[in-house]
Amino acid sequence: MTQQDTVVHHDEDAAHLASLGYTYETTFKRDMTFWGNVSLGFTYLSPIAGVYSMFAISLGQAGPPMAWALVIALIGQFFVALIFGEVVSNYPVAGGVYPWSRRLWGRKWAWMNGWIYVVALIGTIAAVSYGAAPFIASVFGEELDATGTVLIALGTLVLATVLNFSGTKILSLAATIGLIAEMIGAVVIGGYLLIFNRHHDFSVLFDNQGIGTDAPGGYLGAFAAAALIGMFAYYGFEANGDVAEEIKNPSSRVPKAMRMTMYIGGFAANLLAFSLVLAVPDFQAVASGEVVDPIGEILHTAFGPVFPVVMFVIVVAFLSCITSLQAAASRLVYSMGRDGILPASKFLASFNEKRHVPHNALLVAAFFPAAVVVLSLLLENALTAMVGFGTVGIYMGFQMVVLAALRARILGWKPAGKFTLGAWAYPVNIVALVWGIAAVANILWPRPTGGGWAEDYLLIMTTVGVVAIGWIYMLVSKAYQRGDTPAADASGPIKVLV
Repeated sequence: MTQQDTVVHHDEDAAHLASLGYTYETTFKRDMTFWGNVSLGFTYLSPIAGVYSMFAISLGQAGPPMAWALVIALIGQFFVALIFGEVVSNYPVAGGVYPWSRRLWGRKWAWMNGWIYVVALIGTIAAVSYGAAPFIASVFGEELDATGTVLIALGTLVLATVLNFSGTKILSLAATIGLIAEMIGAVVIGGYLLIFNRHHDFSVLFDNQGIGTDAPGGYLGAFAAAALIGMFAYYGFEANGDVAEEIKNPSSRVPKAMRMTMYIGGFAANLLAFSLVLAVPDFQAVASGEVVDPIGEILHTAFGPVFPVVMFVIVVAFLSCITSLQAAASRLVYSMGRDGILPASKFLASFNEKRHVPHNALLVAAFFPAAVVVLSLLLENALTAMVGFGTVGIYMGFQMVVLAALRARILGWKPAGKFTLGAWAYPVNIVALVWGIAAVANILWPRPTGGGWAEDYLLIMTTVGVVAIGWIYMLVSKAYQRGDTPAADASGPIKVLV
């Protein structure tokens, strides 16, 4: 891109943002490249974190066919990504689901979506940082107790915060390094396992090996429970839009980055999951709990002396995932604070003019996940509840945008960004909504855990509690009425000065 093109895009981007009620010169720098944006979404999606975290559980619930859940989830989420691409092309504003909901539906809808998504991201950041700790310890051949796990998790949060504080260029670089690590960890490891460490032929992917047959609801119930691995794996593409004010020509580039995130992430996650399934020597040992960490055993057997190197690559992927999650959360908090609808909004909307980052929002995106991690030492169910809500809350936040987009279309909204779905808009929107509702229902469905009804219904109770607290605060504080940026005005083309 020539200097003249850069100036033109800067002027156009600034004019577009101004038409949405924000001044570019006082906020972010558009230092993120297209591939930096793709990398941010990819490392947020993180095939390694998603697959590695859920693999043993899902395999133990439904056997080898559970790998197909990642294909199903990829298709469903791709429809959602198409809707997001069309929306962000029209409204390329930092914060993602909150500003999109504000424009498509209105202030109350935006407040609730922002609240649900902030809490979900806090839980997800805590979960990934906690899940990274054992992998970090394995690099050094160590095993961790609960205190050691918490300390390492806190260390990952500190490192992610430092990277985020360094500015958009460093964030983009960190995400790119994470993308390379993820591709090595997924494609190279997956390819190696398929070629040199495969214990079964491909027909086993259609044979449950007797696992899950006796589950409540039969094998279909078992597969639905195992399908959470797919739902946990695909939601990083929203982060591409969270930083829409930090990339040039976002109306065109961000939708493309969202799709590219799904292409690359979907390929990597599926290759990794299918190769791991075929490399498991004994499925019954995993299902019975005799083998607690099948991935660790597979990698140790396959890679032997270079096992620590493999673990290091996985650790880099986890750290990049945490950094990207924190970046997304901070932009959402900043966006809501900038509109004045959060407690201490002025504090949260503070901006570091030197680094061009929302420093106080970043601190919030570090402190609250750290508090959840520390609380796990005192109350294990607190971490369990937040981790569980992390997934369902993200899906709820997504579907609130999808539903808002469908409602806006019915009321006459005509997307005018550089990416539109045209005649496919209604079919894609409806499929995305049906998929999302089914996914939320599946995640929330109470399943026997052996810990009594309270544990079985913990996620439903947590979700009801989060929604109720946000709703009550919204009504009592009238927070949604604050701020003068436009709301519920999705009706036609946005005029951009070119």
